[in-house]
Amino acid sequence: MVDTCRPKSKRRSGVFCSEDSPANIKPSSGLILSSDNQQMDVPVPRQHKAVLVMVFALCLAALSAAFMKLLADTMSPPLISFFRFAGYFLLLLPLAFIRHGWRVLRPQRPVVQIIRGLTLALGNMAFMYGVQHVDYANAVAIVYVYPFIMIILSIWVLNESVSPKAWLGVFGGFCGVVLVMRPDVSGIDLNGLFIVFTGLMVAIQMLLNRKLGVIMDPIMVAVWGSLTATVLSGFTLPFFWDMPTHSEMMLIAGLAVMTAVSQTLMIVAMSLAPAERIAPFTYFEIVAAVIIGLVLFGTVPDTISWMGMGLIVASGILVTSMPGALRLRRGEKI
Repeated sequence: MVDTCRPKSKRRSGVFCSEDSPANIKPSSGLILSSDNQQMDVPVPRQHKAVLVMVFALCLAALSAAFMKLLADTMSPPLISFFRFAGYFLLLLPLAFIRHGWRVLRPQRPVVQIIRGLTLALGNMAFMYGVQHVDYANAVAIVYVYPFIMIILSIWVLNESVSPKAWLGVFGGFCGVVLVMRPDVSGIDLNGLFIVFTGLMVAIQMLLNRKLGVIMDPIMVAVWGSLTATVLSGFTLPFFWDMPTHSEMMLIAGLAVMTAVSQTLMIVAMSLAPAERIAPFTYFEIVAAVIIGLVLFGTVPDTISWMGMGLIVASGILVTSMPGALRLRRGEKI
């Protein structure tokens, strides 16, 4: 549900992006994976500005997720996904042309772009199917399982070893998700599993973004991701098409604008300060989701959910604050 990505830099740490969350591209915020030769001194006021920009972007991302929940009450998720990514693509395309001209039409690593677009579309639709029956704030918190999934996937995808402290963070994070979900052992809660699946898609997006981010401008990555997701979502239109009402179109327009603005601001924030300085604040989206859930849906997480959210945040900060807990090398196997 979130797409955090930052311009390329040889001296700065790698950072993953997600469209949606957000997340990624949910979806999306999250885990920062560092390289060995990164440390940069950034003036404190600039870091403060970066944090403020990121927090505002995360508030917009959380609000866009709330818009998806509102739309999912009357529209099918594949249709919402199509309109969201189509609007996002149309808003970003002029900016991409200004920056790169006709080179926009010649993307690098097209197969990886298609796979990434598929994860965007699937993750977005899964979130909307799940959030129809899961408390909104809880759903956003569950999506934050993705940093911990990333660590697990990194063993295969990046051929990395994971420190015991990182595994402790993974265990704590999953325990937090279980507290929020509280799955019924007598049956399978498909709605909660939809949200967990969204977290899996965001984790894959983040890993793919690392591969694309070292060879392409983040704006290019975002444009081609949104285009691919639009095309893939478009294949479902014959089965789900229903002309949106005027009020639904207003929500869709707001959703597209908030998505574009939030992802752009995340890119700006990541360009103002080292990613590891911003990483702990990405969990503010959970706080924003609680506030928005109270205002729009009249819901407040219960005590156990608060405990789970706190465990997710604490475990995530533990993982992201450990230097060298998970390094990215040039030879990753995507």
